[in-house]
Amino acid sequence: MQLFIRSNGQDILETNYWFTPHARRGLFYLSWNPGTARLLVPAAVDAQLDEMRTAKLVIVSHGRWREHGERDALEILFDDGSDNPFALHLGLEQTDRLPPQTEHGRSLVFTAWTQEGEQLRLPARYRVVVEIPCLQPWEG
Repeated sequence: MQLFIRSNGQDILETNYWFTPHARRGLFYLSWNPGTARLLVPAAVDAQLDEMRTAKLVIVSHGRWREHGERDALEILFDDGSDNPFALHLGLEQTDRLPPQTEHGRSLVFTAWTQEGEQLRLPARYRVVVEIPCLQPWEG
């Protein structure tokens, strides 16, 4: 099944992601649109939105995932100021692209979407790191 996402700026108007094998398996998907990282949250894992909502800032880190054969991956850290913030780790098959390394340090908007629509909107930063898990707050 070919994944499609129809957008209007930062907003997702329509996607077939909810009906894909990845979504049925409860896998997140990160879609990038100019200035925005949009996390698609399947119904099987939408209870994790409660953890995400505690964040004040979302930090998306791109680096090598040593535990998975040094492959490129993403970490999405929901920084709530605690010593144990909620985080997700995604393989590149769970995103439609990677921002160029020149985007390191840039501010962006992070949104989380379920089949019912947008559920969360937070400020975010993007960074390139040597490896994930990084799990470090933004230092900037």
